[in-house]
This record gives sequence, structure tokens and C-alpha cells, in this order.
Amino acid sequence: MFIVSPSTVWNRSALETRQVPRRIFGRVMLLPRRGFPLRLIWRIVFETQMLRFLAVLAPFVVAMLIWRQSALAIAQAPLLMIVAILFVETNVLRIPKERREKIIDRAEADRGLDLLQVRGRAILTRIAARRKLEAGVLHLVIEQSDMAHITPLTFVSVQSEDGPEVVRLSRDEEAVIRKTLFEAPLSERKLLRINLLENVFLRDVAFDMRGVSAHARLAALAG
Repeated sequence: MFIVSPSTVWNRSALETRQVPRRIFGRVMLLPRRGFPLRLIWRIVFETQMLRFLAVLAPFVVAMLIWRQSALAIAQAPLLMIVAILFVETNVLRIPKERREKIIDRAEADRGLDLLQVRGRAILTRIAARRKLEAGVLHLVIEQSDMAHITPLTFVSVQSEDGPEVVRLSRDEEAVIRKTLFEAPLSERKLLRINLLENVFLRDVAFDMRGVSAHARLAALAG
């Protein structure tokens, strides 16, 4: 999970938006900061389609270097290259749509989505209470890559309709999200299975800040 905020990326301009929820996958590449988390950076780089295509085509280049007498014939086989790319993208990295119905039970998926809503509203309640916000709407936006057979990549952000904007989070607010959003029984991998089942990879939990209770505000002050 990568918490997306103006304080967690180098290219803050990539977070500018005219509407909420702000989509990220397929639109911009984020550059993480804070300690250069290499595993996260490599996982984000792997989302770049062109780089994956080049990796799939690398064996063809190696073959041309080894069997130079056949290099021209190999280079003139674009159909085989396209088939290789499609196979890797649809069967190696992803689960074909016709096979997704069996990856998770429908009732279990519904329970997972209900739990996501409950946890999302609880997180937004704590953020709104700590900031003493009394009006407006916050969104907890959870977006995932659709690649199923590698480590899940999840972008989580808090977005405000006031602006609209991706909210700058404090370290404490980031810690609340990390600690509570994907506790058992809901994990990133399980949410990915749910998203694959429904072919929906962006989840938006909206919360009207007028709904923050007096108890939540007192708890925030005590904390």
C-alpha cells in the first residue's frame, strides 16, 4: 500500500485534479519520496506498459543476437511478438475475465466491501475530528492495479471536494490508515480478488463531515 499525498510524492503536480475521485493508474506515474522505498518504486515502474512490453520482447532480441543468420526472419515476425505480449498481459500477469467468478465467493466479497466502507468512514471521521472540520465532504479513495499474479499495488489517498484536491496528510494520519485499513480479515490481496470479481479497481468511501459525532471530536482532542 502506498499512501498518496503531496507529502509522499516528489511530483506533486501529478496530484492536481478537477474532480473527485482522482484516478492515478494509467494516467500518471508517481515518484515516491521518504527513504526511497526501492520495492515500491520497482513495483510502480512495473506498471509502465511499455517497459513490460520491452521485457517480453527481450528474448526475441537475444535470439537475433545468437542466431544472426535468422535475425531478419525473427525481426519480421511481428505477429508472434504480439501474441507473446498478449499472452503475458492477459494470462501471466492478469486473470482472464471468464475465470474471475471463482476467485472469491460473492457473499464474502460483499462482506469485504461492507467492511471497507466501515473502516473508511472510521478513518475519515478521525481525520475530520482531529482537524476540527465541520463542513464539506472527504473521500477515502482506494485504487488498485489489476495485475493479479504479482504483489498487489494499492494507492490510498484522502481527497476533498473542497478544491477539489488530494489532501496533505500528517504522519499520524498516515499511520492511522496503515494500521486500520487492511487489518484482518480484509487484506490488500483479498480486496484485489473482490475488485477482479467485479472488474472495479477504484473504491471511493465518501463521508460528510457534518456527520462527525461529538464523541469523535472529544476523542480526537483527548488523543
